[in-house]
Amino acid sequence: MKYDFTTIMERHGMDSIAVDMPGKGGMAPGAPKEGFSLIPMWVADMNFATVPTIIDAVTERAKHPAFGYFSPTEEYFDSIIRWQENRNHVTRLTKEAIGYENGVLGCVVSAANAFCSAGDHILLHSPTYIGFTKSLENNGYHLVLSDLVQDEAGIWRMDYEDMDRKLKEYSIHLAVFCSPHNPSGRVWEKWEIEKAMEVYRANDCVVVSDEIWSDLVLNGYSHTPTQSVSEDARNRTIAVYAPSKTFNLAGLVGSYHIIYNSYLRDRVRKQSSLSHYNSQNVLSMHALIGAYKPEGYEWLDELRQVLSENVDYAYDYIRKHFPGVKLAKPQGTYMLYLDCEEWCREKGKNMDELLKAGWDVGVAWQDGRPFHRPYAIRVNLAVPHSLVMEAMERLAKYVF
Repeated sequence: MKYDFTTIMERHGMDSIAVDMPGKGGMAPGAPKEGFSLIPMWVADMNFATVPTIIDAVTERAKHPAFGYFSPTEEYFDSIIRWQENRNHVTRLTKEAIGYENGVLGCVVSAANAFCSAGDHILLHSPTYIGFTKSLENNGYHLVLSDLVQDEAGIWRMDYEDMDRKLKEYSIHLAVFCSPHNPSGRVWEKWEIEKAMEVYRANDCVVVSDEIWSDLVLNGYSHTPTQSVSEDARNRTIAVYAPSKTFNLAGLVGSYHIIYNSYLRDRVRKQSSLSHYNSQNVLSMHALIGAYKPEGYEWLDELRQVLSENVDYAYDYIRKHFPGVKLAKPQGTYMLYLDCEEWCREKGKNMDELLKAGWDVGVAWQDGRPFHRPYAIRVNLAVPHSLVMEAMERLAKYVF
């Protein structure tokens, strides 16, 4: 490979929650016991060096000593349009449809504030990204969850009848759709999105489509933009993307929406502007431009290969060595979502004990219960392959 995905990067003291928080309280249960190094597999960022063109672009801009008010450049918009066309086969995307967002969750809340009132219900699928839960409930909205169900092959599917029933029962007119889905790792097929959008259309429902994982689909799969499945979907959907998940830029902050319908766009932008906080960072703009250069395309293709190999290895290892642990093989993202109910019942253990057992031996995995599954653990595989192997061996030897 041209780019380095094997070096174990030293992140301590370099502004990283993933490695600096354990042992200091907060979201991390605790530091590993003596004799075990930390393998960061919880916070959803990557332990790989990003593509060098990002560093070059940010460094070059930082050489100029003024960082005053600015407007996004034509190069910024052109980079997004070109990326969406080449990666997602998006056509007819114009500068006018693109708008900056501090983050996906900020756009979700702006959409909720634009089209709902406090106390309204909003439809999401379960398991559900914890960020949706916290941000929407903190802003006074009630979540209605439509459970994803696993078919005979273990593949997560939407329950369209349940979606339709709940949209009607709770008079819901805003839904959050996650594609690819976090935390299940499902990459929806076009016909599945078409069917979901028909349900939303029949219930006059505006859709916020979180597509932040769209670049991170694994071998054999491809992302279908929600807005591409029909003209109605194009005009009903507020789609949100970001280079932050793809290129590990969360610390720089910066996402963008694509909204074709002028009414939806005007309402979302109005809500986003009210706090006077949804403003772009100049270095974030240059980071996106650096990410969306030709080298970024090449780097991403290599990353997807690395992630696919990590997922294949971990999935096969868990199925062979962790009896009582169930999981569906992800088709996208770099997260595994483990169902540990059978193991806990057979061993007489609870989830707190199981989670701590992993952290004690340095496998810093994430409590999956806040994603609305009572026996779930989420595992981040965006680490060098050697660490995936080490984590699996520790779990087999000391935990399972």
